[in-house]
Amino acid sequence: MKRTKYELKKAEQRAHILEGLIIASDNIDDVIDLIKKSSNAEDARLKLEKKYKLSEIQAKAIIEMRLRQLTGLEQNKLREEYDELQKVIKGFKELLDSKSMRMDLIKEELTVIKDKYGDERRSVIEYAGGDFRVEDIIPDEKVVITISHAGYIKRTPLTEYKTQNRGGVGQKASKTRDEDFLEDLFVGTNHQYMLFFTQKGKCFWMRVYEIPEGSKNSKGRAIQNLINIEQDDRVKAFICTQDLKDEDYVNSNYVIMATKMGQVKKTSLEQYSRPRSNGINAITIKDGDELLEAKLTNGNSQIMLAVQSGKAIRFEESKTRPMGRNASGVRGIRLKDKKDEVVGMISVNDMDANILVVSENGFGKRSSLEDYRLTNRGGKGVKTISITEKTGKLVSLKSVSDNDDLMIINKSGIAIRMQVEDLRVMGRATQGVKVISLKDGDSIAAVAKVMKDEDDLEDVNEIEFTGDTV
Repeated sequence: MKRTKYELKKAEQRAHILEGLIIASDNIDDVIDLIKKSSNAEDARLKLEKKYKLSEIQAKAIIEMRLRQLTGLEQNKLREEYDELQKVIKGFKELLDSKSMRMDLIKEELTVIKDKYGDERRSVIEYAGGDFRVEDIIPDEKVVITISHAGYIKRTPLTEYKTQNRGGVGQKASKTRDEDFLEDLFVGTNHQYMLFFTQKGKCFWMRVYEIPEGSKNSKGRAIQNLINIEQDDRVKAFICTQDLKDEDYVNSNYVIMATKMGQVKKTSLEQYSRPRSNGINAITIKDGDELLEAKLTNGNSQIMLAVQSGKAIRFEESKTRPMGRNASGVRGIRLKDKKDEVVGMISVNDMDANILVVSENGFGKRSSLEDYRLTNRGGKGVKTISITEKTGKLVSLKSVSDNDDLMIINKSGIAIRMQVEDLRVMGRATQGVKVISLKDGDSIAAVAKVMKDEDDLEDVNEIEFTGDTV
């Protein structure tokens, strides 16, 4: 109906104009003379309307008529078009007046559409959504997960971060707020599972894609808004795992934990595969101690612990038997004194790996794993770096290779990404070299390693972090 009414209206408008043009062609000599004697187009239009009883639209069409339409052939075409339009107008009016004709036309057009597009459905409609998984529509890309000292978390695509040569000073982002700074950094993928371990020994569970996404300069979200962590507790370690519903996987892997006072504990991953909204106990923490680190292992790793005083110990994971979640663990390393504490723990499977240590004043080095002899758990360890007033205390211990990059963040919020291969292998008892230039009064807050991405090693050098931009 609407289409036919529209087409009828357009046909009647055209027929109206043609009526005027035909009148002009029948009186062409007089019309030309009238137009020539007129002072302007408006004057000519008014005279034509008055003399031939034309509408304004018809008069304008006559004035704008092209010279070729004065020929006899063109005049015949005008009459033929007008006669054809009258037939069309009559047909439209009959169609509008007859419901049966309209139904016949609809059937005819639908038949044409059916013949042209009536192939079998290509899409499949599923009426049961049981097989739908959210992760199926989320790209499993690499992301950087960061947590600040004040407890803000976010995930950012790894491609936003670039490399810089050793000894650079990085670039400052926006100002830190309330003395906040980046404390933890981790690289994972969107489909992995996250286990969060707090300093009080509790464990919380989350999917990586559930962590709010943000740019390098965004603040992130407070962890307390994502997991039910106590107000006086904070996340100290977190690990990425694969499918926690895979029985073979969870029963063949373990979580190794270490505390600042040198305790270590080994627990089957299976005991962390059933999350609770309020978290679960991961380790019993003694008074004055707190959880420092947690690592995922396959049961055949070697464990290394390092302390602020510059010593490290290396022992077989098998020296620590699996315990229940509520156990407090066993001694991993003996501290030098009451002021000493553990600064890092690593689990090593690759015997060709290098050991990287970094001091609070920006000195670091990497040494061969073989330089650290295997000992029994609970000893004092061996010297890993010469601690002096110039170097400051030891703050980080990492297992690295030439295929890794380092991300070093200081307490003022400046960060730098560099390639491990820029650091030559040195003896374990040496002082090391300067890996980041620090301003007076500043010190290193955190060190993390990330996998090298060849597409990521381009022109931009700096990585910007602050506590206000976690």
